[in-house]
Amino acid sequence: MKQFPIFTLLVLLLVTFACGSPESEKVRFMAGFKAQANLPFAAVYVAQEKGYFDKQGLDVEILHSGGGGENLTMLLANKVDFTTADANTVLKHRASQDIPIVAFALFGQRGQQAFVSLAESGINTPADWEGKRFGYKISIPPDYLAIVDVSGVDRTKIEEIQVGFDPRILIEGKIDVLAVFKSNEPDTIRTLGHDVNVFEAADLGVPTLGLTYVGTEEIISKKSETTERFLRSTLRAVEFIRTNREESLDIIMKYADKENRNHMKFMLETELSDAITSQTLEKGIGWMTTDQWDSLQQHLLKFGALDGEVSISDAIHTNFLEEIYTEGKVLWP
Repeated sequence: MKQFPIFTLLVLLLVTFACGSPESEKVRFMAGFKAQANLPFAAVYVAQEKGYFDKQGLDVEILHSGGGGENLTMLLANKVDFTTADANTVLKHRASQDIPIVAFALFGQRGQQAFVSLAESGINTPADWEGKRFGYKISIPPDYLAIVDVSGVDRTKIEEIQVGFDPRILIEGKIDVLAVFKSNEPDTIRTLGHDVNVFEAADLGVPTLGLTYVGTEEIISKKSETTERFLRSTLRAVEFIRTNREESLDIIMKYADKENRNHMKFMLETELSDAITSQTLEKGIGWMTTDQWDSLQQHLLKFGALDGEVSISDAIHTNFLEEIYTEGKVLWP
């Protein structure tokens, strides 16, 4: 029998392994809005540019929604594998339409919603809302109702006006208090020359939650390993973002090239702040519990924001987080 040198055998083994390895699995991710520095968006950008997806055997196509729920429509039509959704949206869709979307990571440990008044207005506490005009985008936010309730504000003394999405209406004096996305609009108003007071329901002990990664029950069941590898890559990217802010912003600006860098920095810092709590410091960013979601559900039910109660164990899956993290650190090859 012919003998081969050990070195030759090793080379043959490596070539055989390389030739026999599977191609990268294709994954389609759609961010829930345009390219910008929302943390779950940024995590995908960084995972792509730093090669984390590649190391996990994933070939990820990054898409962006034009808004209006297009991303969830695409998800349910099996045209994308994963997307982002607000925690409230996850519960609302399961309650009202029995849509089988499942959250498998929670970035926003506090909600995205806030309320602002101009600093010069003298509206410094919720009690000052009485006798004023409150502007909301589409529907009355449950967080607004919670603040009014907890603070003992007489809602009948507030004029509530649907105003749409342009925050300049506050500067123009057409309203006195405005519902905003806190990682975005307070900075927009400040860049227009007006400082603002920011009110959050979470500061009053109200349970609120923010952006998540979601998939459908079918995708997460059939592609559980893919889901884990996608999440492992993006959570590894979040670890990078936390300690490499400027380089991460460089990457974000490759995707959000039409955006202002300082504004993107404000958004990223705000979302990182909301992602870091005592729980996530211990367990890892993205961590979530059924208790958190149950508290959110009870809050939404109390203020009529859900059509009915849903099973939290069906609405969220924490098993991927449990596999990925050890002592708050991502297990990484």
